[in-house]
Amino acid sequence: MAETETVASDKGIGLATLFTLLAGGATIAMFVAPGTELAAWGFAAAVTAGVLAVAAVHIYW
Repeated sequence: MAETETVASDKGIGLATLFTLLAGGATIAMFVAPGTELAAWGFAAAVTAGVLAVAAVHIYW
């Protein structure tokens, strides 16, 4: 039988936290200026940061 190793890295936790905070900050732009181009960019940044947070967990954790 082959043995498997689990390698955990703090990088995954740190990147996930960073991108989650960025996503949270970007949502503030959506509430500050609803219906404007700033809100659209805030939504785009929040979605992108959310995707990167999930990817960081899957890649590095």
